[in-house]
Amino acid sequence: MVSEIEADAVPAPVVRQGPLYRIVRGILRPLVRLVYRPTITGAENVPKRGPVILASNHLSFVDSIVIPLASPRPVQFLAKSHYFTGTGFSGWVSRTFFSAIGAVSVERGAGAQAQEALDQGRRILESGAAFALYPEGTRSLDGRLYRGRTGVAWLALETGATVVPVGLVGTEEIQPVGAKLPRVRPVTVRFGAPLDLSRHGVASSGRARRAATDEVMAAIHALTGQELAGRYNETPPAGALAKLADRVVPRERV
Repeated sequence: MVSEIEADAVPAPVVRQGPLYRIVRGILRPLVRLVYRPTITGAENVPKRGPVILASNHLSFVDSIVIPLASPRPVQFLAKSHYFTGTGFSGWVSRTFFSAIGAVSVERGAGAQAQEALDQGRRILESGAAFALYPEGTRSLDGRLYRGRTGVAWLALETGATVVPVGLVGTEEIQPVGAKLPRVRPVTVRFGAPLDLSRHGVASSGRARRAATDEVMAAIHALTGQELAGRYNETPPAGALAKLADRVVPRERV
């Protein structure tokens, strides 16, 4: 469980947006709005100050570009480390781009790696910033909304951050799986009413984390109207023993 995994003794520093982020955001926001003419509703629901979690559904690679550009305030999010570790010119372009749109490098995985990702998110929130994440864990390939992992609740209950549900509609049409270049398609970004999850209990309670996460996912579903998958979005465990263990002793997904 998340609360039972100790954080690193020496925490990684919070990555802050520098001049490049402000320049890219200042250029891309009006350009994207001119080309795509996105429909953005509920932007007033995002608090102007203080820690806030933007919890969104996940349909496409471009979601992590759409959210920062649609958000009324700067926002950071976690991105897979390989976007920052490439070599040569393409590696430099990738690092520069993802840093410029507010991404923070993190190793993807379970256990200690999952906890480090949550700790990085916690540090961002404790600095008073906005932090975006996808409770489903990974993007939906079939358009359905999957069950949320409890990391979003842990972050909210641990830091006291307000959660604003975000509903993305149409981003999978901009860059479908396998497409190399984005297409011009209609997209809608809906920011829902802020959620105060503190009534569910403390971050150390598994019951509180589950209930709070389910509330977040219900709010996202109300914004998107997606078909509910009713399960986690993940690769099934390999082998008969692994499948049996996963069925008999289900793990809490963080």
